Amino acid sequence: MSGQDVLDFARDSVFTLILISAPAMIVGLVVGVVVSLFQALTQIQEATLAFVPKIIAVFVTILIGLPFMSAALSAYMARVVQHITTSG
Repeated sequence: MSGQDVLDFARDSVFTLILISAPAMIVGLVVGVVVSLFQALTQIQEATLAFVPKIIAVFVTILIGLPFMSAALSAYMARVVQHITTSG
């Protein structure tokens, strides 16, 4: 395995990681901003109000996106296995 192959796998793995984690991170960010705005407007400073909606939203996003996430991971693993079997 050459250095170029290692860099290709590293780039592909980082891209797959971003592709899989981006939906949950974006939903968590949006829900966090909305809850923070709500807290600032109503002057309610409850700590659980900040965390519970984010946890629920991220959990629902992961449940909805699970088929996409598993397909992306499966495709990445298939590329890795295919490269290992053809080069070895």
